[in-house]
Amino acid sequence: MSATTPADLTITPRDLRVDRNTHNARWWHGGDPVATAYFNALSAAFPQGETFFIESVRRYRDSVHEPLGQQIAAFVQQEAMHTREHVVFNKLLRTAGYDLTAMDAETRRRVDEARGRPPVVQLALTVALEHFTAIMAYSLLTEREPLPGASAEILRLWQWHAIEEIEHKAVAYDTFLAVTQNMSGLRRWLLRCHVMALVSLQFWYSNFQRMADFFRQDGINTPRTWWRVAKYLLVKPGMFRRIFWNYLRFYSPGFHPWQHDDRKLIREVEAKLAIGAPSA
Repeated sequence: MSATTPADLTITPRDLRVDRNTHNARWWHGGDPVATAYFNALSAAFPQGETFFIESVRRYRDSVHEPLGQQIAAFVQQEAMHTREHVVFNKLLRTAGYDLTAMDAETRRRVDEARGRPPVVQLALTVALEHFTAIMAYSLLTEREPLPGASAEILRLWQWHAIEEIEHKAVAYDTFLAVTQNMSGLRRWLLRCHVMALVSLQFWYSNFQRMADFFRQDGINTPRTWWRVAKYLLVKPGMFRRIFWNYLRFYSPGFHPWQHDDRKLIREVEAKLAIGAPSA
């Protein structure tokens, strides 16, 4: 393995709480329905998806060596708070007039299907999805102007979520390595690459499905809107383009999430956010 998790890594659950009295414009992302729908679609799946991540990793908490066991505990705390705050964010979407019922049902169906897989496959699914969240978080935090036009409260939510996704980006991966230590290196590599290939298709298809639902509710689910989606993802800000090489790195036999040490970025954003530890 060409890289490992830094020995001095600290995973810190930060207790950010969105103002429960805040109000969100329907197109909160600078009046742009495409950018708004992209992030809305992600958030719509987060509460159930991150609950699944917690379940798939936490079951190994007592069977791994330290410090990984402590990192799993911190991972669970972080993801639980992300779930809590995106439940609040999704309520803001409902207040703005969106109906998330069909999206919730479809996400529940997919998550329940994943729960029917063997535990090691559930863990591999989490590894793949955690890679997506980490590289998208890095892209968001390194944009020249992240979430232009969003309120300070909502920008704070997404930046907080992003730094913690980067910080715990290797917890599921290291757990997977520990759980599959008796597998041959080839079999382990084939398993994670096979799962990532399938997850990649499903991840974007599902997110586009949810975006289409938001567009339908806005009356703009048209080819012109999807052309704007293509420009948004490929040109400016170009999330697809910005994450592409980091995505491909996952398929390398020597891949490890901490091949890129971005703790400096975490510290810089954390200083701006000034978020405390969770209350007892």
